[in-house]
Amino acid sequence: MQIESLLQPSPPQTPPQTEEELTQSYFVVDPAQRWGSQDLSELWKFRELLYFLIWRNVKVRYKQTALGVIWVVLQPLLMSFLFSIVFGELGQVSSNGAPYLIFAFAGLLPWQLFAHALSTSSQSLVTDQQLVTKVYFPRLIVPLAAVLAGVIDFTITLVVLVGLLIFYGVSISAAMLTLPLWVLLLLGAAMGVGVWLSALNAQYRDVQYAMPFLAQFLLFATPVAYASDLVPAKWQLLYALNPMVGVVDGFRWALLGQEPRLGISPLISAIVVAILLISGIVYFSRVEQSLADVI
Repeated sequence: MQIESLLQPSPPQTPPQTEEELTQSYFVVDPAQRWGSQDLSELWKFRELLYFLIWRNVKVRYKQTALGVIWVVLQPLLMSFLFSIVFGELGQVSSNGAPYLIFAFAGLLPWQLFAHALSTSSQSLVTDQQLVTKVYFPRLIVPLAAVLAGVIDFTITLVVLVGLLIFYGVSISAAMLTLPLWVLLLLGAAMGVGVWLSALNAQYRDVQYAMPFLAQFLLFATPVAYASDLVPAKWQLLYALNPMVGVVDGFRWALLGQEPRLGISPLISAIVVAILLISGIVYFSRVEQSLADVI
């Protein structure tokens, strides 16, 4: 008798009709109620997802590569050698008394992380669109994970640079103690630009076509292959609006002990980075409300 009752189809259930019944039957994720709101505390709640995405991005980057992480060291070394020939030997560009190879490598160290943020964060939401449209989590995690995945490459390159400093006999000064501050400024610049580009590319796919040109333009607009004091004084204020100017100057000052007077470029860079971060989060929050529809 019990078996027969189990085999009998259950009577159809009446779907809930009232708003209260609907709320009890479904989990509703409401969008932000005010323009540009972002609950940053959710980033901490979903920190394990952030760690997973960072590790996934690192593994995907070097999957099925013959040299693997050797590319992390090979790229800045080859670029430094090229800059040494073109700018150091042929162009006779001043390196402020330091060996030009070390001078160029110290500039490429922060630039590579910033360039990584430009290329990967701009495509991050589009690349992870299946995850974004299927599961709820703070979408801000996606571009942040793309940026932070480059920190591993940055750390390896920094160790190589320290080895080169020892090899060339460059004395390490107390200014190196300020290096964590410049790393924070670099991460702020990378995250600010990354958040902006990811949100813009989700709405306007033209951004992905502008990335190669933007990266090349900013490379020569940043004192990577030359010292920032080569720029005429009347252009220094406008030049410092590029946040990477203060970052590169700060890295060279901390690692090479050059230019005890950094000028106003680090201060301007800090202000620009703060504006980029705040405005980027605000704009991203606005785009996030309709992200699943436009991506």
